[in-house]
Amino acid sequence: MRVYGSIFRIRLINGLQYRSVALGEVLMRFFWGLMEILAYAALFRTGQGNFSMTFSQTVSYVWMQQVLFVLFRVVVGDGDIYSTIEEGSIAYELVRPVSLYGRWFFQSAAGRVVPTVLGSLPLLLIVPFLPGSCRMIFPSQAGRILLFVVSCVLALGVVAAFAMLMYISLFYLTSQRGIKIIVTAVTHFFSGGMIPLRFFPDRARAVVQCLPFASMRDMPLQIWCGTMTGPEVFWGMMIQIFWLAVLLLAGYAAMEHALKRVVVQGG
Repeated sequence: MRVYGSIFRIRLINGLQYRSVALGEVLMRFFWGLMEILAYAALFRTGQGNFSMTFSQTVSYVWMQQVLFVLFRVVVGDGDIYSTIEEGSIAYELVRPVSLYGRWFFQSAAGRVVPTVLGSLPLLLIVPFLPGSCRMIFPSQAGRILLFVVSCVLALGVVAAFAMLMYISLFYLTSQRGIKIIVTAVTHFFSGGMIPLRFFPDRARAVVQCLPFASMRDMPLQIWCGTMTGPEVFWGMMIQIFWLAVLLLAGYAAMEHALKRVVVQGG
């Protein structure tokens, strides 16, 4: 674990160099979140109150989603991993005295934490002080904040583990573009990135919440905005742990299988 911790730390330090990019990310996330809130405001005014979330909870959901947007994304930078597979430099990775799966997993996780840290802190200093009902309301209970943080860590693990399966699939594909488009569309919609899963029909929501996608985004956000409480939080986090374990085991097995068949041409 000391080796993986060093990989994580090096990736963090490298990512912290691009502060101007982080400023642009903060502005983009702020105005995008504001547009979403205005759209929900119009929806709530015409919906006659038939919603499974209050407007205040929806606003908190939207703002925290913008704060942690990169953390919850399956398809993000990770250009080093893509080029390593496509250009054949994976041969150098295989001679390192460390598991390739573990190295890529922690590298991928760190690549999501850095822009989240740089982009979230400024936004958290703004959104609680916005006028009227557009401001984000923090949970009043410290215990709920702690559960939210733990759920976010589990969500990051699920996202990185799912991303690993996408990377491994590139050993069998000639282009990364198609799989990235498919994964982006599927994970963004079924994780609550398009609309909160609470707005899904009851039967559809019961199925979607048991899939790994809900563990990537919706569960921690529901804990934050207060729509998931009590035993529901416990079972939600158990589902996150279950999918994290399943995806890790599946990814490790798929990596071992792929590396047995990999052929690097040239030199």
